Amino acid sequence: MYKPSPRHILMTSTILAFAVASPSNAVEGMFTPDQLPEIAKDLRAKGLKMKPNQISDLTGFPMGAVVSLGGCTASFVSPQGLVVTNHHCAYGSIQYNSTEAQNYLEDGFLAENLEAELPAAPGSRIYVTVDLTDVTNKVTGALSEDLSGEARFAAIDSNRKSLVSDCEADEGHRCRVASFYGGLQYKLIKQLEIKDVRLTYAPAGPIGKYGGDIDNWQWPRHTGDFAFYRAYVSPDGKSADYSEDNVPFSPEHHLKVSAGGLDDEDFVMVAGYPGSTSRYTRLAEVKNTFDWQYPTWQTLLDNWIGAINKASEPGSDARIKYESRLAGLNNFNKNLGGQIEGARRVGLVDRRAQREAALNDWIASKAPNAGYAEAIEKLDALSAETATAARSSYWYNNATRPQLLGTAQRLYRLSHERQKPDAERESGYQERDMDRMKQGLTAMDRRYDPSVDKAEWMVFLKGYLEQPASERVKALDTALGLRDGMSDAALSAKLDSYYSGSDLDKLETRLSLMEATPASLEAKSDPFMRLAVALYDHERAMEAESKDRAGRRAALQPKYMEAIIAWQKDQGFTAYPDANSTLRVTYGNVLGGSPKDGMRYDPFTTLQGITEKDTGEDPFNSPQSQLDLIQAKDYGRYALGSINSVPVNFLTDLDSTGGNSGSATLNARGELVGLLFDGTIESVNSDWDFDPRTTRSIHVDSRYMLWVMEKVDKADHLLKEMHIVNARGRAVK
Repeated sequence: MYKPSPRHILMTSTILAFAVASPSNAVEGMFTPDQLPEIAKDLRAKGLKMKPNQISDLTGFPMGAVVSLGGCTASFVSPQGLVVTNHHCAYGSIQYNSTEAQNYLEDGFLAENLEAELPAAPGSRIYVTVDLTDVTNKVTGALSEDLSGEARFAAIDSNRKSLVSDCEADEGHRCRVASFYGGLQYKLIKQLEIKDVRLTYAPAGPIGKYGGDIDNWQWPRHTGDFAFYRAYVSPDGKSADYSEDNVPFSPEHHLKVSAGGLDDEDFVMVAGYPGSTSRYTRLAEVKNTFDWQYPTWQTLLDNWIGAINKASEPGSDARIKYESRLAGLNNFNKNLGGQIEGARRVGLVDRRAQREAALNDWIASKAPNAGYAEAIEKLDALSAETATAARSSYWYNNATRPQLLGTAQRLYRLSHERQKPDAERESGYQERDMDRMKQGLTAMDRRYDPSVDKAEWMVFLKGYLEQPASERVKALDTALGLRDGMSDAALSAKLDSYYSGSDLDKLETRLSLMEATPASLEAKSDPFMRLAVALYDHERAMEAESKDRAGRRAALQPKYMEAIIAWQKDQGFTAYPDANSTLRVTYGNVLGGSPKDGMRYDPFTTLQGITEKDTGEDPFNSPQSQLDLIQAKDYGRYALGSINSVPVNFLTDLDSTGGNSGSATLNARGELVGLLFDGTIESVNSDWDFDPRTTRSIHVDSRYMLWVMEKVDKADHLLKEMHIVNARGRAVK
């Protein structure tokens, strides 16, 4: 049984930091690749057989094979641009290509050759990192301390846009300036933007989503959460939109796929693009999140999910259009429950208060004149102000969620932004963003149904109408004719007039309005556009207030993070930045655990666990061909001797979060041994507070992936394309 050391428990209860731990301890930290040489000794002690400097190179092997999908992670696994990621990361593309007559969500999809591969959902991208540069001085180096919040925000935003513009002069690349340590550091990241992404293979839903929402965030798990895309470029090797003339991309690096895999306690590391964590968030925000925000979201999500289910029959075209959204909402809802329970279990509020008190004591004794205390006091006041603003705008933001209203608002905002020079436009409305906007407007055709959208809007507006007058917005109430005590029937009739009177549900209308002027849109009779116009001034006022708070935070947060870094260094720790969708590495071991008294988690699940769970009904309805193979014990070369079966999923003590989905799980030689796809319900609170006892990540084993491909789906041509190796790293034919 895993047992963290008393020293590690003590330190993680008072500070959030990385401790160079013994191999038996979970390692806290989602490290930037450039930090890896600093922790080289521990990496080697844990079992890494590569040189730590090698994995700090973003464009070398193996980091150069790991790519971002813009929300998930993936990896190249062949010289022909074949990319592996999670099934749930490709789910939107599977859904987009599905119909009632050809439901790939249920039946799966396998392209027999390149010509049969399907275009991924509009807007799908593969981002290959080619360069990273520290640009902190260019972003904040010349800023005056006397700037107002809004002026500071504008200056930082302008500097970041300028850097991005210069970077993207190299056609075919997408650049961003990412903030680290709360704005203490900025890095310019340059990525090749592959625009032609195609769906190559996804197992049947009863494999890729086996266990569904019931098993989500749970252990034991038996989910084949993997799928394949392929990256295409123009014949001359450049980034290009979809074309039949395009050819598979030839990556500089691709991962070998292990058929030998891992065993209990083996070293593993994960390279991926984790979304966000909140481990340095101040106490006021923690309290607001867990006392109000998360519980409020839970209530809304229950009603939201119920509305979609009620408005669309299972298997209908309307339900297929919303399957991806439903999966996301159910996932978020279950995650929130785990977050709330985890915060209660570890006493998150008290732990955060204790940490802040310890930091204050250190500042008073070690750095009383560094300006830390004053900055932190102002930051706490700003955190409380931000929490109040979030509460007051919560229900308005939900009441304006409908897809056609959101579309109208984006188009009307675009019409205003197009009157400005490109460099002065808001992010999201520059010329560099137009392809994405067009693809988002196109994707609506397979993501929108008026009856479901109306059902969602009813839920949001009913919640909004229950709020006190101080949290209602006069512009919305007036434009929609909302009033206290309004009956459901009256509200429903009001909304019917919006859907019947709009033509924004037509693709040609949406695309044509991208070139419209403000005056031409203001003259339209479309009710959603008229509502967007009516709300415009209020939206801009909210935005200005938000920018002012963000600018003030940008002046205070770096000073706070300076204090954190100095404090942790004084304690013998190396600080890592909160996750921000940039490439990170986390490492540890294959490891079961005991998250609660009397509860034991084994490190692997097996094929036999699939048959034990199977009921023949969704979500435990494995294909009969798979059940027959399991009964016959037809394991091929993929069995693990210690469990006498093919391993399906495995647990590690790795530090991970959302965005890590699809991340390459690598062994000591940098070979692909699995894909990270989830965490246990006890560990989701690690977004806020790392607990070595309960933090566990769930991975689909490469041996199960290969077994399904070979035995169940006969994807032999893909297996031949990949470089498959045995437990010794030797090629398997």
